[in-house]
Amino acid sequence: MSENKERIKCLIIGSGPAGYTAAIYASRADLNPVVYTGMEPGGQLTTTTEVDNFPGYPNGIDGPTMMIDLQKQAERFGTEVRIGRVTAVDFAKEKGGIHQITVDDSKQIEAETVIISTGATAKYLGLESEQRLRGGGVSACAVCDGFFYKNQDVAVVGAGDTAAEEATYLANICKSVTMLVRKDYMRASKAMQHRVEKTENLTVLYNSEVEEVLGDQVVEGLKIINNQTKETHDISITGLFIAIGHKPNTDIFKDQIELDETGYILTKPGTTFTNIPGVFASGDVQDKNYRQAITAAGSGCMAAMDAERYLAELEG
Repeated sequence: MSENKERIKCLIIGSGPAGYTAAIYASRADLNPVVYTGMEPGGQLTTTTEVDNFPGYPNGIDGPTMMIDLQKQAERFGTEVRIGRVTAVDFAKEKGGIHQITVDDSKQIEAETVIISTGATAKYLGLESEQRLRGGGVSACAVCDGFFYKNQDVAVVGAGDTAAEEATYLANICKSVTMLVRKDYMRASKAMQHRVEKTENLTVLYNSEVEEVLGDQVVEGLKIINNQTKETHDISITGLFIAIGHKPNTDIFKDQIELDETGYILTKPGTTFTNIPGVFASGDVQDKNYRQAITAAGSGCMAAMDAERYLAELEG
């Protein structure tokens, strides 16, 4: 074995709630896990100001602090957390095979098991004003942040089932919801469209796009443009929810592991097993339905237990 190659029993790729929870369980099982954080240590929660729906924090906690706590807990049991990005993988196809991992295009690792927890990235509009106000009223998760806008006026961007679901969810707790649809029709299922139509405090604006998010420190309104007439007008809101989809962070795993049509890793129902023996997936990288910190953490626990049992079976 070359000096630049090391052997690891359990390699965890990603450092969000799924990755760190997997590390806690794996280290307690004496798997000596190594976590590579990726380009965004702590994952999506590091861009979230307040987390109020994770059990155990009666007064809430800010996302970055929560992720630091999770890291410290994993390290307390012996997890080694490293700053670095996995840039290539070569998974062994046979049971008991050793997986070849490249970190930062240079370091070579041989791993007996791999837990993929690379998450998914919310798609945004790409406006400067939108990015500046992320955490100040711009969110990509109504279930996570809608509570903070109770009895306030908000807007949702999107036209699919997720956007319709988030808009109707927000309508139950907010004063009013304006839904902005880029085309002259919604892509959502008929059932979801009917739910939108029946919601009294929900207004749908078709052929409408956000030209600018208004506000200095927090969201105060939107400048909306009709993409047919080119007319613009402003509306007053305090929260903007972007619901135009997520992209799973699986580019380096293409042609190596089984993905669905949108790029999410496929796992065997009720487990974190992928189609590659010894490779497991947890968190948002394999979950396009819930995408919550608590469900990610739960699947991280499952992945570590699946990895432990896999290794135990190999050892006989």
